[in-house]
Amino acid sequence: MAATPPTPPAAAPTRRKAGRHRGEGQWAVGHFTPLNGNEQFKKDDDGLNVRTRIETIYSKTGFASIDPADLRGRMRWWGLYTQRKPGIDGGRTAVLEPEELDDEYFMMRIRIDGGRLSVAQLRAIGEVSQTYARGTADITDRQNIQLHWVRIEDVPAIWEKLEAVGLSTTEACGDCPRVVIGSPVAGIAADEIVDGTPAIREIERRYIGSKEFSNLPRKFKSAVSGSPAQDVVHEINDIAFVGVVHPEHGPGFDVWVGGGLSTSPRLGERLGAWVPLEDVPDVWAGVVGIFRDYGYRRLRTRARLKFLMADWGPERFRDVLENEYLKRKLTDGPAPAEPSNRWRDHMGVHEQKDGRFYVGFAPRVGRVDGSTLTKLAELAAAHGSDRLNTTVEQKMIILDVAREQVDPLVAGLEALGFQVTPSPFRRGTLACTGIEYCKLAIVETKARGASLIDELERRLPDFAEPVTININGCPNACARIQTADIGLKGQLVLDADGRQVEGFQVHLGGALGLRAGFGRKVRGLKVTSDELPDYIERVLTRFGEQREDGERFAAWAARATEADLS
Repeated sequence: MAATPPTPPAAAPTRRKAGRHRGEGQWAVGHFTPLNGNEQFKKDDDGLNVRTRIETIYSKTGFASIDPADLRGRMRWWGLYTQRKPGIDGGRTAVLEPEELDDEYFMMRIRIDGGRLSVAQLRAIGEVSQTYARGTADITDRQNIQLHWVRIEDVPAIWEKLEAVGLSTTEACGDCPRVVIGSPVAGIAADEIVDGTPAIREIERRYIGSKEFSNLPRKFKSAVSGSPAQDVVHEINDIAFVGVVHPEHGPGFDVWVGGGLSTSPRLGERLGAWVPLEDVPDVWAGVVGIFRDYGYRRLRTRARLKFLMADWGPERFRDVLENEYLKRKLTDGPAPAEPSNRWRDHMGVHEQKDGRFYVGFAPRVGRVDGSTLTKLAELAAAHGSDRLNTTVEQKMIILDVAREQVDPLVAGLEALGFQVTPSPFRRGTLACTGIEYCKLAIVETKARGASLIDELERRLPDFAEPVTININGCPNACARIQTADIGLKGQLVLDADGRQVEGFQVHLGGALGLRAGFGRKVRGLKVTSDELPDYIERVLTRFGEQREDGERFAAWAARATEADLS
């Protein structure tokens, strides 16, 4: 595949806004000059090359020896971000220089494509956490596991431990193809349309760690799921393959492109193309190639694929994909049906198509610890399972459990503090890393989310409707605030006494799956962190009083008055 394909025909349909300034830094049209600092350090040296320096230099000479372009740039290609220095409040996040925010420790993101883990792999993560990361471990909403307090001196030993069981941190961060998320019940769910696991594995084998796609304009997020539950938030990925049945060709995937959140949220669009399982890796590579070559590199704020898709539209995008990259036409195909379930997280006990069972259970806001991960690995093994999967809702699933082992396993999970039949609040609450470790954050999130769950379970014990509460420490939407029933964007607000304190701007009525959309913001609706339980209790109580039969929270929030939402 050529790095610089020919310019598309001038007559190709476009949605480019009138008056757009000169080049956007697109390689395919001849704009190779580095246009910002990130493009410069990528041009100077590929991010994948930093591993050698980590192993041979930095791990031996220490944190102070790390080149700044490696420290805050290329090391991301190996899953490493400097974490936030303790004691820096949210009001200083945007005013301090990077070196003032950097602690001399790292967050390390372990890449878990498709969310698939063996007992040996989970045990290894738990052991690494306890030995090298002060026992920390967070399950993310992209199926990864993140560790904190990692020293540069220990990174080679961690890699050795992880890679011995088939795990890696390769391209877990950076301007490259991030983890490919997949259905956590792929291959075992009784209602599955098609198992996308072979496609995910082939993408990993061919492209992850390859310099073909190691210099993209920004990060690239992918999803593959053949579940009718549509359990990979396909609408907000750069590319997503969604299981469908073609009336002539049978099971395959519908292709979505150009989704993403952050400060300029956009839902992905269908290309109208049906792709068989065996062609998914080629189509994936074609879309990544378009992003590499035509993506906007001039400004970081416009460098995600969603901006190119907004200007081109799906018709032109598909035309370029077919004619310049695949060199063949794609088959037209049907749109996916609405999701089969209001909850798409696979919590509870469910029978597999082979007669065994899988058991989904809920940590609180994805926070676990190394000791508990090790205990989970041993618990699964003791009950006959060698497979545990993570989900995009910061949850976990144990697969392949014999019928007679289900009840003992559930009891063992509950003894570890995990719930198989969680309340709507434990089940539906997500939280990003927050100010505890993240250099972009303004407010605390993980502990706030855990305490919020406890309060709502105490105050609203009979509330049973599906509701999602997503808590983000800054505007960047790592916790998907715009697509939650109740989305909370961290910021500093004024309390009743006029003091500046941690709080949240409130988004209401967002959704994915059924009638996907970004909901609404009520003008001036902000709450302090301390007021959060009172506010959510008040809004959910009004929803219970006013809802029509079968009405979802998002639908009610769309029609409710601002007074009812305040």
